[in-house]
Amino acid sequence: MELRGEIKTVIFRSDDTGYTVLDMKVEDSIFTVVGIFPPVSEGQNIRVEGKFQTKTVYGRQFFADKVYVSQPSRIDGIRRFLGSGLIHGLGPVTAEAIVDRFGVNSLEMMKHPMELSKVRGISLRRATEFGMEYSKIMRMQDSIVFLQELGISINLALKIYRVYDEKTEEFIRKNPSMLVDDIDGVGFATADRIAGELGIARDSDYRITAGIIHVLKEASSRHGHNYLPQNELLNAVFDLLKLDCDDPDQRIRDNVEDMVLFGDLVRYDTGEHVAVVLKANYKTEESIARRLIMLQSRADDFRVDVTDAVHAFEAEAGFSLHPKQIEAVKDAVENGVQIVTGGPGTGKTTIVKCILHLFKNLGQRVVLCAPTGRAAKRLSEATGEDARTIHRLLDLDYKDGQGCFTYNDQTRLPADVIIVDEMSMVDEYVFNSLVKAINNGARLVLVGDKDQLASVGAGNVLGDLIASGKFPVSYLTQIYRQSEDSHIIPNAHKVNNGEMPLMDNKSRDFFFEEKASAEEIARTTIDLVTKRLPKYLGVRPDEIQVLCPMKRGSAGIYVLNRHLQAVLNPPSKEKKEFRCGEFVFREGDKVMQMQNNYQQEWTQTVGFKVERGLGVYNGDIGVIESINMHIMQFIVRFEDDKVAIYQYEDAEQLALAYAVTIHKSQGSEFDAVVIALDANYMLQSRNLLYTAVTRAKKLVVIAGSRATVGRMVKNNETARRYSLLVNLINDELCGVHRQ
Repeated sequence: MELRGEIKTVIFRSDDTGYTVLDMKVEDSIFTVVGIFPPVSEGQNIRVEGKFQTKTVYGRQFFADKVYVSQPSRIDGIRRFLGSGLIHGLGPVTAEAIVDRFGVNSLEMMKHPMELSKVRGISLRRATEFGMEYSKIMRMQDSIVFLQELGISINLALKIYRVYDEKTEEFIRKNPSMLVDDIDGVGFATADRIAGELGIARDSDYRITAGIIHVLKEASSRHGHNYLPQNELLNAVFDLLKLDCDDPDQRIRDNVEDMVLFGDLVRYDTGEHVAVVLKANYKTEESIARRLIMLQSRADDFRVDVTDAVHAFEAEAGFSLHPKQIEAVKDAVENGVQIVTGGPGTGKTTIVKCILHLFKNLGQRVVLCAPTGRAAKRLSEATGEDARTIHRLLDLDYKDGQGCFTYNDQTRLPADVIIVDEMSMVDEYVFNSLVKAINNGARLVLVGDKDQLASVGAGNVLGDLIASGKFPVSYLTQIYRQSEDSHIIPNAHKVNNGEMPLMDNKSRDFFFEEKASAEEIARTTIDLVTKRLPKYLGVRPDEIQVLCPMKRGSAGIYVLNRHLQAVLNPPSKEKKEFRCGEFVFREGDKVMQMQNNYQQEWTQTVGFKVERGLGVYNGDIGVIESINMHIMQFIVRFEDDKVAIYQYEDAEQLALAYAVTIHKSQGSEFDAVVIALDANYMLQSRNLLYTAVTRAKKLVVIAGSRATVGRMVKNNETARRYSLLVNLINDELCGVHRQ
């Protein structure tokens, strides 16, 4: 539906979000219009597209999806526009004087400071300032119209204009693909559609280059690959672009060659195939390899009797260490880089405590860190020492429009020993930032479970470092932490060893519900979370975490989240809500951050002190505390009590978290876990089930078929991640450097 008319009154406007409420005169009627607008003022003519909705509080309003603004043509409209305050320093009295002198030509005269300065009370300097501000507003409104005509929403159009400013139309006409890198929320498909609207040839080099970059970035973000074999890359780009030209394969090859020549891509012969990698990704892995070899070779030498130090720790702790654990402590003292890996209950935390004890007694500065807030909190509780996320340890800051770390290769961490827990979760970007910030001579201890799923982000750092064979690795296999009637840890190790877990339902903490169809699995899961388990455990339903292998399907997280939300947090008059795509977010909803946002501000109250910082990260879980529908904002309180304010437009970064994928649960622990195992999931692997089981502290329930569990236990194949880290570590040791 479309309305055309004049802005009568601007009731409310948020400069941050563009959210605007105004009264619009359409012939003899007045309508309240709500939506995202560019800067507008009374008297301007507008055309809006959208629909009427009736809200309980605000009544009938027109919600605008598209907004087209034009300048007023009538004297009264021009007077109100100029006097509205939209142009800083120009009020009603000055507007009246301008209109009295120039009449219907007043807006044209705003572009001519010499003429405007002839108005009494307006100096040439003020006239110049008025003209510059008026031109800026006009450019913005023209740019917004241009973007909307390309099918871009007003919300996204404002985002784009804030980045490109007056160059918006020029940049986009020249190369729409730049939107993908510069604007959050713009993917290749959107940029490609815009290019088509602008008449850019489908076989243009711009489009082919953008397609190559898109395929490599998608391989990284979706599948964790740092590179693609050249043939896989060429085939994927061909399928994506569907070029209609002579010899499209050769056109793609030629563009790859040009990108290698100009340094955008690196080609590397692994011996197995030719790898093609984005230059930035190559530099990341090269940097990791170089720093690790340097840390390993330059570690400070300690003259210390490890045996005596371990005995002192044992006496204080009241128990003895296993020889394997003592060996791990010794390796940490003697090496610059040490890896400790083992499953649940194998004593990894005990080793960390002993290493802490030993180095602190030597007067060394030891820091503890982990990839997520949950993991850092667990590490702190287990050791009694302060533990931080890697991002917080490196002190994330935001400058010149980009996130950056205070501690880096120029300003090193004030630490002699860095211990990283849950290392399997750490991706290449974060790990590179960490190792660059470590002092030469310091020690790095990496603790993790090699059999967990690889990191959500790109790379397989822990697995690659172990596979390289260049760093000492302590493998822990002896189980220490378990009770006689607990089956969680023994069953986790059974799964990891390729054995069927014990599922006779005779233990107090490991249960199996035999269900054949996805629909039965979903119904059982909902019943377990909402009724049976809260009574059994004496916990709230939101303390029970549902884990699924997949997103879609009748037993996937999308369907389960909708059902669980309907039962656990149903709609009511007391709870505000809003829609984002196909999902509804409501006050009280459990949500998860789905991507790193280094720019997101947060506050955290510690005692009487309010701390402020930046950065909310992939996998952080929280609750929507409140929604302000008037200014289109909502507040999320995360589990570490960080409070962040989001705009509606940022809601795509979040997802309901009553049910989450097993991949997203990495590094987290929950008191109770329900694993919904749909037999239709393609990647039924052992490490997927192992990761799910090891997320639980007190209770595991598997809903699915015994046959599905059996297939997962037998399948020890894991999805391969293409990474050059092992190759580059060997290159570094051999003194080979490629550009």
